Amino acid sequence: MALVEAGVVVLDCAEPEQLAEFYKALLDGEETYVNANRVEITGAGGTRLALRRDVNATPPSWPRPENSLQAHLDFVVTDLDEAERRVVSLGGRPLEAKSAPGPYEERACSDPAGHSFTLRKVPAPAPKQG
Repeated sequence: MALVEAGVVVLDCAEPEQLAEFYKALLDGEETYVNANRVEITGAGGTRLALRRDVNATPPSWPRPENSLQAHLDFVVTDLDEAERRVVSLGGRPLEAKSAPGPYEERACSDPAGHSFTLRKVPAPAPKQG
């Protein structure tokens, strides 16, 4: 029997209730735990995320070096343009206008509190030959 049953990514923010609304909509999720200082969300695909109240939280400044990247999330999506439009409609914002080089198409974004995350489209596998 495993000692650790599940992991939860926790983001500190000044107003977890408001940020939870962004992530519930983005992940098609629901609140699974709420108290005065914490909201936990489980997304439709099983992603678990918690938002913890820290009245002194300051948004990360990525890509600037001061108070830079503290942590970030990657979300696998099927349509980058549609996912980015949804992020913006929910109050988030794109951080980079161009896709990063490499085998994956991806776009950097931030939530309304300034936490960065990546929308990543994994290419379809090539069909087997022979």
